[in-house]
Amino acid sequence: MPTDSQLADRVATVRAFNRLYTSVIGALHEGPADAEYSLSEARVIFELAQRDTTLVPDLRRGLGLDPGYASRLLGKLEDRGLVVRERCGKDGRRHVARLTEPGRHAFEDLNARSTEQIGELLERFDEDTQRRLLSAMGTISTLVHDRAAAPALVLRPPRAGDLGWVVHRHGAVYASEHGLSDEFEALVARVVADYVDHRDPAREAAWIAELDGERAGCIFCTRGADERTAKLRLLLVEPTARGFGVGKRLVSECVEFARSAGYAAMELWTIDVLATARALYQRAGFELVASEEITSFGRELVGQTWRLEL
Repeated sequence: MPTDSQLADRVATVRAFNRLYTSVIGALHEGPADAEYSLSEARVIFELAQRDTTLVPDLRRGLGLDPGYASRLLGKLEDRGLVVRERCGKDGRRHVARLTEPGRHAFEDLNARSTEQIGELLERFDEDTQRRLLSAMGTISTLVHDRAAAPALVLRPPRAGDLGWVVHRHGAVYASEHGLSDEFEALVARVVADYVDHRDPAREAAWIAELDGERAGCIFCTRGADERTAKLRLLLVEPTARGFGVGKRLVSECVEFARSAGYAAMELWTIDVLATARALYQRAGFELVASEEITSFGRELVGQTWRLEL
């Protein structure tokens, strides 16, 4: 660990570099072609230009913007006819943003100006110095990205409003991705209601996963058919949260709780179309013990029972 003096020197070095970098970027940003946009507005335009539509929470996280500030920025660009915000499919609480045709033209102007300015900056250096500069930039990008790329994952007990979210997101996600009918959402609602009405806090629990403060998934541990067996239920990972280890962490937490609560085994029931979830269960040590063809949730499916000896 560095001493206080060493840490102070390192902080001062980072701040000095930040001031230099900011001054260079600020100088590049000044000019007749892009003076009408603030640096933050230009960043939003550049980010939205990378794809047809972008979830607003993803845009905010990618740019490291406060929710309120991001909303104001998008509002300004929307007022100028450059950006449109729309509800995300069937989930009316989530919004996507996209560039309009004038917004695309604004990006093209900004991009051309930025390319010209950066080219002028590089021309100040000879070939060898350019390579050294780009290598140093690559080192900084790699080191910082390795620490900053993974959003903060937190598991917590459900709070007010979370259980309704569990039902809603199960219904919406499974209907969209697997064509399950509203019978499935009704089943989830019954499971959640039974958990609330009859929960034994010593032997049953539920978790909400958050990524950077946004709800990203859930899982429940409930009593099984006998006192020795726990049930893993209602595992869900939001589509936008996949790839960050959310499902693995939820399953691990649920299994460890069941073990510490004194259960001898844990079982779960799932359907064959949920291949990603089944892979998680297998990696956690669950084994397939029974399967049967069923007609449920508006589809022909294969129901499966998996078991883990604790």
